[in-house]
Amino acid sequence: MDDPQIAAAAWGRFRRIMLWMALGGAACVGLALIALRLWAGPMPLHMILATIIGVWLTFMLGTGLMALVFLSSGSGHDQQVIDPMKDEVSIDD
Repeated sequence: MDDPQIAAAAWGRFRRIMLWMALGGAACVGLALIALRLWAGPMPLHMILATIIGVWLTFMLGTGLMALVFLSSGSGHDQQVIDPMKDEVSIDD
């Protein structure tokens, strides 16, 4: 990232997104546990832990990948990409 101010703003936004989405992931875990409790009744400890880990990590993986897209776009990396094939590919073909 060439400009430190742009980089700092992009990383700050990335951290804010990840913080809010971690809280959102925790809410999803809570909803999943409540839904499973209502649907299946009492659950063993290993099922509760697997649900917590599975739901939260899946939620955070999707969030992290999407936040990296925003980081790349916000930091100017997307504008720096050079397409070596742009002169060789014709849309009419």
